[in-house]
Amino acid sequence: MKKFLSNYKSTIILFAAIIVGAVIGLIFKEKASVLAPFGDIFLNLLLVVIVPLVFLSITTAVAKMKEPKRLGKIVGTIFLVFIVTSIISVLVGFFSTYFIKLVNPEDTEKIVEVFQEEDSAEEDTEDVSIMESTVSLITVNDFAKLLSRDNLIALLIFSVLFGIAINMSKEKAEPVVKFLESANVIVNNLIKVIMYYAPIGLGCYFAALIGNLGASIAVGYVKTFAIYTVVSIAFFFIMYTLYAFLAGGKEGIVRYWKNVLPATFTSLATCSSAASIPVNIECAKKIGVSDDIAETTIPLGTSFHKDGSIIGSMFKIMFLVCLFGTPLSGGFAIKIIGIALLATLLITGVPIGGGTISEMLIITMLGYPVAALPILTIIASIIDAPATMLNVVGDTASSMVVSRIVDGKNWLTKSKKEK
Repeated sequence: MKKFLSNYKSTIILFAAIIVGAVIGLIFKEKASVLAPFGDIFLNLLLVVIVPLVFLSITTAVAKMKEPKRLGKIVGTIFLVFIVTSIISVLVGFFSTYFIKLVNPEDTEKIVEVFQEEDSAEEDTEDVSIMESTVSLITVNDFAKLLSRDNLIALLIFSVLFGIAINMSKEKAEPVVKFLESANVIVNNLIKVIMYYAPIGLGCYFAALIGNLGASIAVGYVKTFAIYTVVSIAFFFIMYTLYAFLAGGKEGIVRYWKNVLPATFTSLATCSSAASIPVNIECAKKIGVSDDIAETTIPLGTSFHKDGSIIGSMFKIMFLVCLFGTPLSGGFAIKIIGIALLATLLITGVPIGGGTISEMLIITMLGYPVAALPILTIIASIIDAPATMLNVVGDTASSMVVSRIVDGKNWLTKSKKEK
């Protein structure tokens, strides 16, 4: 019980603050707007730290990359499996929310007014070609413009390129690497300091939000949690059974469910993919996955393969789509599927702060106001446990599929003989 409270203490405090804020908003309605400045403080602190967080996290992650101690075939297979299963996950997330309105606000125009930013982007709207808009999205013509959150994609690409350049410079870049690592640690500690204020900031933010928009958004959060939990449980039993069958037939299913529970319970208890790595590797080995594949797939999966987070990204996007009353046309549907994949696969390699970067990326690419960032932060908090569970056990199932491709269809028989 003590471990549970220790692992979930911050989440419980955050939930309590949000509930208190919701009650205040429901009771005092528009008068609760007096608390909005306290919520704005939290939002502004998050927005200020976004640019250094993106640059330092991405740059140091790329700069420190080493050559994998694995054969090219294994590593290539791992990422192929990750990409295919991630596409399946994002489609599950999309169709799980396509026919259900996660939030059903009565007045979309009022919502737009509440979130309206002072610097309206509509003033500079021009007819530009797809190529021109793509160029402006991924590059800027002045270094100073990289320091704006409005050019987050360009900053992300620059950070990757800068990290590659550092990696190419080898030992000559060591002083720069040490500096960036130190700065990254400082920025991540700054985020921890900011998050101490999160219960107050989000509580006040939510009180003002409920006061202005009514109870519909609070009901939306409850509905989002309920639907996500149901989808997670269904995905857990159906999809991973299917993956186990594809990897090893009936024997694969038996071995998977016989050995995966320790990793499942560890992920739910710790709410941490990284903390689940040792147990997860052991589970994969007991299933029959070879040591080299297990010890490569699981750690790589922790950084680059997150079924639960990808489904969660789609829930966040669809929540905003419903909240702002955005028409869900065919082209827009394809766009948000791509954004959900990009915002998760591209950012999950960042060890700390990736969630905030991912949420900011979603908002930026969809053109929604940055004031909506705390909405996604709340969603991330309420779905954290089931999302972490899928992230972890999805890596176990993936290691079985990798074994099937690399070691052949008799990989389970071989592992039996070796034991």
